[in-house]
Amino acid sequence: MKTIGITGGIGSGKSIISKLFETKGIPVYITDIEAGKLNNSSFEIRKKLSGRFGTEIYSDGVLNNKMLASLIFNDSDHLAFVNSVVHPEVYKDFLEWKKKYSKKNFIGIESAILFESGFNKYADITVAVLAPIEIRIQRVQERDHLDKEAVLSRIQNQMSDEERVDLVDYAIINDGASALLPQVENLFEMLKFREFV
Repeated sequence: MKTIGITGGIGSGKSIISKLFETKGIPVYITDIEAGKLNNSSFEIRKKLSGRFGTEIYSDGVLNNKMLASLIFNDSDHLAFVNSVVHPEVYKDFLEWKKKYSKKNFIGIESAILFESGFNKYADITVAVLAPIEIRIQRVQERDHLDKEAVLSRIQNQMSDEERVDLVDYAIINDGASALLPQVENLFEMLKFREFV
């Protein structure tokens, strides 16, 4: 079994690429979604976050994401702590999830912070989804109803596309003009994937 790591900045369109993978029979583990679930269900995460930030970080058993975001936004120590708590639990969960697909030749893991989190170490091939910054801003504004400055702030806190391109094995352009399916098919061709579909 080979693991394909899918990454890209906010608004790049990673989820569209993950859906295209799934239509081709490749299950994809979405770290953002699964981390959100684990933040509420994992005793280990709850214990450590409550110990650091106080029990009010959880309200009615649910992590207060706004409070957590405000705590870590400009505090690299808090951010490093949260990552050190959440990332290992996400990786353990990924390993459990992976067992369900042991007969698959390929699986995917999608993460905006694939390299920053170290999850790239568990990927056999890495793919970046890239889009011009103005398109990314527009997509996030429409999706999350944020003002431009808020979106730009999030983008600036992430790795740049230029940095990603230097690290990945393959890039997919999602600029609204370039067809996505041929790029994905080309990736599968590169992986000699057709024989497994």
